[in-house]
Amino acid sequence: MDTDTIPVTGVDALEKHLDDLLQDPNLPLIAKLFDDVELQLTDANIPSLIPRLLPKLTEVLKQYRQDPATLCSLAVKLLRPLTLTQILSLASEDSIIQAMLSPAPSANILAMTVLAKAAKSPADAAILAMMKNVVTSFVTQWLSAPQVEVGEKGSRVLGDLLDVDCDSRPPEGLSVNGTEIAVRRPPGQGLMWRRIFHDRDIYALILSLCSRDGRQQCPDGGPRLSDQQRTLAQGRLLRVLPRLAAFNLPALSRTDFPDLNERYAGLEGDAGLLQFAALHMIDMDDVLMHLSLIDFFEALLSIQRVTPYSNYKMETLRSLVRDATARDEALKDAILTLPDRTVPDEADELRSFIRDVMTASNTPT
Repeated sequence: MDTDTIPVTGVDALEKHLDDLLQDPNLPLIAKLFDDVELQLTDANIPSLIPRLLPKLTEVLKQYRQDPATLCSLAVKLLRPLTLTQILSLASEDSIIQAMLSPAPSANILAMTVLAKAAKSPADAAILAMMKNVVTSFVTQWLSAPQVEVGEKGSRVLGDLLDVDCDSRPPEGLSVNGTEIAVRRPPGQGLMWRRIFHDRDIYALILSLCSRDGRQQCPDGGPRLSDQQRTLAQGRLLRVLPRLAAFNLPALSRTDFPDLNERYAGLEGDAGLLQFAALHMIDMDDVLMHLSLIDFFEALLSIQRVTPYSNYKMETLRSLVRDATARDEALKDAILTLPDRTVPDEADELRSFIRDVMTASNTPT
């Protein structure tokens, strides 16, 4: 018998259990019923189970108050073959936001898995860009969640969304040290970029969550983070920016909201998130954050070395490196020795690129 035609055992019992949970969300969850079905799932049998299980799972999750990890694990598997629009026909924006802002990391991962579907095409990314409240909840949880796995998932999803949506991408794919940064694909519509970087509320949210001065809370009710959470948020922003800068450097190095720069960073002018993160965000007395800043510059320069040349790019990098290394010998030494720590095939070109950036920055090499 073809294994794809073998029925999944235990589905009837699981479906009845979901019905019982819908009637009384306080019932104890029988994890074995979920595990038994999940272990049998394949690409062939998932489609037939989606209409039976996923709508009920979605409704149970809305009202379940215990740890939803078992529910979320099965839901993630069932979502695998669905598109964004198919999922939105089953789950409302409010239910996605509820899962995104849940204190349970499994619910956050589930909600981010839904948003990751929007990275499949520019059209799907455009649909998500119109859902401002969903995007706001995503940015909030990506930066503020204390769990490492939520931050890492959020960084991947944000990077993939802005990759597929970029309307000014390099014509060829990019890779550094064998790691793929951007794949070759047609340009997107740029709507997610506008939502993240040109929406005043979301831009203020990012600055407020990552600002060195935690007393400056976002005016629209963004969470107030502890010192530890704030350093997590800063680290997440530092790690994602080099990849985003490969897609659209001008979007990261200029802003429409200089008044927000002044409020959250004491930064004058229209400098963007790149300058905020590199020059004004972290407490330089925090050893771990200083190391994160060094990692950021190493990643930024390694990636920018392989992006298309432009005078704007070089002027931006020279200014950034000049200002950052002016009082930071450790950072300067790390940048100068970076070619010695990269793969041999790329070391000479990286050394030449760094020399160009730092010499023109009036920094002795």
